[in-house]
Amino acid sequence: MTKTHFQLVGSLLRPASLLTYKNQIEHRDDIQYPFYEALPGYQAAETAAVKTVIATEKAHGIDVLTDGEYTKSMWHLDFIWGFSGVRRFIADEGYNFRDHDGSDFETRKDIGIEITAPLSGKHHHFIDIYQQLKSQADGNDVKLTIWSPAHAFVEFGYIDKLYGPDQIYKTVDDLHAGLLGAYKEFLTDYQAAGGKIIQFDDCLWEVFASDNQQSPFGAGNGSLQELADVAVNTNNELVDFGHQLGLKVWTHNCRGNYESRHFAEGSYNTIAKKFLHDQHYDRFFLEWDDDRVGDLSALKVLEDRPNVEVVLGLLSSKTNTLDDEDRALRLLTQASQILNKNQLYLSHQCGFASCDSGNELTAAQQWAKIDQGQKIAAKFWD
Repeated sequence: MTKTHFQLVGSLLRPASLLTYKNQIEHRDDIQYPFYEALPGYQAAETAAVKTVIATEKAHGIDVLTDGEYTKSMWHLDFIWGFSGVRRFIADEGYNFRDHDGSDFETRKDIGIEITAPLSGKHHHFIDIYQQLKSQADGNDVKLTIWSPAHAFVEFGYIDKLYGPDQIYKTVDDLHAGLLGAYKEFLTDYQAAGGKIIQFDDCLWEVFASDNQQSPFGAGNGSLQELADVAVNTNNELVDFGHQLGLKVWTHNCRGNYESRHFAEGSYNTIAKKFLHDQHYDRFFLEWDDDRVGDLSALKVLEDRPNVEVVLGLLSSKTNTLDDEDRALRLLTQASQILNKNQLYLSHQCGFASCDSGNELTAAQQWAKIDQGQKIAAKFWD
């Protein structure tokens, strides 16, 4: 499928021509996704920017193309906004990330979700996004990235509690069924439109890591293991459904990526059996750019899954300098002693702009880091 062993996670820094509009979206909840009608000129600017970034990706040797996620405001919620039965609003608080000095760092606040009718994934704007991307791919593979169903369900069901006697879904099980039904409707339409690869982005796993001190559920929660099973089973239900449709289903996991800051700690070693081995994905994009994630021995749980591919995020999208090439090559060599070399790929730990504001580097620095990734991959695999 792919010709290069360097891969993009998905998102790229947004150009100024888009940020003019996107800054308005962040601060308004009186407008409806995808916001074109409320913001004259936005759709044309987005279409032009997407055309440019697709061409730039091809020029830099990327062979699984994205639209740079220029068509999103945030990595996860735009997909939910595209369901019928959803109202977005500006919440009292954003997400609580860790700043560079370890203090609290609050994200944008337009993260509120209200369910106003039974959810449906039919006629989703992401299908139009896919068709625009595919029409410009020149035969390259393309992928869409969407929020993993398990992460969405845990946030809506266990944190926001979007169910109850006065809500559309009366029980958490009703919410689960409604949410997964909407995902299945979308995946069905995506496959029918010609989609081949779908990527579930997921920052949930580290909640269950025993060495994560930032779990929102608190240390020693006896129900955490049960919730981990719910999460894995939820993802697997959708992965299996995608496979039945003939889709390749990939996932990306990291510990948060917002303006070069992270959300959580937690190593792969403590969760590898459940979240690597037991999830049915075809390809895992894994964050491995610093010591928070533990060592590569976590990959041993995949030794009995020779058809699984692993994209090692050994490079960092959070910095404005080139990465340590010797470290990347050393860790790729270590990984190839655990898994077959041809099962492995290289990437940055996450995208360069999980949300519109992007990480703390310039576009020129971003493309230099991507070019470095291609060179390291060529040195290791060619």
